[in-house]
Amino acid sequence: MIASVAVSLDGRIDDGGPQRLVLSSPEDLDRVDDVRAGVDAILVGAGTVRADDPRLQVRSAARRAARAARGEPETPLRVVLEGRTPIDPAARVLDGGGTVVLRRPGGVAQVLAALAARGVRRLLVEGGTGVHTAFLAADAVDELHLAVAPLLVGDGPRFVHPAAFPARRMRLADVTALGDTAVLRYLR
Repeated sequence: MIASVAVSLDGRIDDGGPQRLVLSSPEDLDRVDDVRAGVDAILVGAGTVRADDPRLQVRSAARRAARAARGEPETPLRVVLEGRTPIDPAARVLDGGGTVVLRRPGGVAQVLAALAARGVRRLLVEGGTGVHTAFLAADAVDELHLAVAPLLVGDGPRFVHPAAFPARRMRLADVTALGDTAVLRYLR
């Protein structure tokens, strides 16, 4: 399972304003698109859907065509974890099918089991804070992609909430400069 997040230098994923703060450079957004093209499913929480209204699709036509040539859907399965508040039925993530909404999942193990039953072997978790916290605290993340943007935000949601995380270090696999963004790739 891969977790991917873009953060500011002070660990924020957004500034809390009405417009989504794009922290990734264009080059990093292309890297994320490439990662999306290589997974079976992309997962976010309902808060991310409400805040950002993402499509969660592979953007590159060449990557979509390559997936289709392999007999895969052009875009991976899109998964939304929904809590007590339902997502808007007009949310873009619901456009065109290929989306599963898991309502009030009992925990990370149940989410992973439900997705495995659907044939998901390689999952990309894109957030937000509560979802990243749950997957990292459950020690379910094999690979973490941390894109660090060169700005300080000051206020807004953090990458993770305080939690009982596994007491071990991840291994830094590589660091890549993509435009003005530094991408750190950690392995469990």
